[in-house]
Amino acid sequence: MRHFHQLQEVELSESLVAVGTFDGVHIGHRVMLEQMSREAHARGLLAVVVTFFPHPVVVLRGLEGPHYLTLPDERARYLGEAGIDVVVTLEFTREMAAWSARHFVQLLRAHLGMSELWAGPDFALGHNREGDLPTLTSLGEELGYRVRVVSPFHHRGVVVSSSRVRALLAEGEVTEAAAMLGRPYSVSGPVVHGDSRGHILGFPTANIDFWPQKIVPANGVYACRVWLQGQRYDAVTNLGVRPTFGTLPPLPRMEAYLLDFQQEIYGQTLEVAFIRRLRGEQRFESVEALTAQIQRDIQATREVLQYEP
Repeated sequence: MRHFHQLQEVELSESLVAVGTFDGVHIGHRVMLEQMSREAHARGLLAVVVTFFPHPVVVLRGLEGPHYLTLPDERARYLGEAGIDVVVTLEFTREMAAWSARHFVQLLRAHLGMSELWAGPDFALGHNREGDLPTLTSLGEELGYRVRVVSPFHHRGVVVSSSRVRALLAEGEVTEAAAMLGRPYSVSGPVVHGDSRGHILGFPTANIDFWPQKIVPANGVYACRVWLQGQRYDAVTNLGVRPTFGTLPPLPRMEAYLLDFQQEIYGQTLEVAFIRRLRGEQRFESVEALTAQIQRDIQATREVLQYEP
C-alpha cells in the first residue's frame, strides 16, 4: 500500500475509487473496500481510497476534544489490510469544503484515472453535499466514470457506522465495539513517567501518553492485550482520574499493568487493545481495599484472556 497526502503526487492511468473519512475502518467499510479491491485486481486495476484529515465535521462544526477512532497512518494501514493499493489522505480545509462536486471528480479523473466511484447509498461530496448520487452519476456520464452503489452493512440488525462505534466506546462497551470494527479497539502512545503510585502499591504500571484527540473508552478497568516491540502481553488497564487519591487530573489517564512483566520501558510505544470492561472506576476507602481489588482485577483478566485468541 502506498500512502500520499496530495492528489498532485499521484498519476494513475485507471483505478476504482472510494471517497470518505473511513474513520475506524469498521466491518461495513471493509466489506465494500474488499469487494472493490477484488474487482479492481481482477481487472488489472488499482483500488484507491481518498480520505481526509482533519475530519470534515471537526473543521466545519469546530468540534473540540476526542473524536477520532484512528490516526491517519493507522487508518491507512487498516485500509491496506482491506486490499487497498493507494491511500490519499487530503488535508480537509474550509477551502476544500467550498469545492464543487464537478471540481472534485475532475481531480479524481485527472490524477487517479477514476473509472468507477464506489459509494454507499447516502454518499455525497462537494459544497453543501451538492454531489449526491444522481448528480455524480450525471457527471460520470459526461466525464467518463461510473458510480457503483453498495448497500450498508448491518450487524445484529443495526447499520454499522463510525458514530455507533464512538457511542459504544463512550459506554465502555468495548466488546460490542470490537464486533463492529472487526478487531479490538486500540490506543497507542509512548510510556511516560507518572507519580509512581503503582510502584508503591506493588503493581508498577505503564503510563501511556495517548493522543488527546483520539477517543478512549469510558473510565474504568479493562482486560487488555498490549503490544510492545512486536510482542504481545496481557494487561489490566485503568482509564480514569483515580478518585482514591484525591487530586484529579484534567484528562483521563491510561495506566497498563502488564502481567508477569518486569522491564523498564519508558519512552517505548505501547499499543493497548481493549478486550473487555471489568468494572467502572471506583473510589476506595483505603489503599488496602484498592490493592485487594487490583488483585481481583488481575485474576479476572487472566480468566477473560485465556479464552481469547
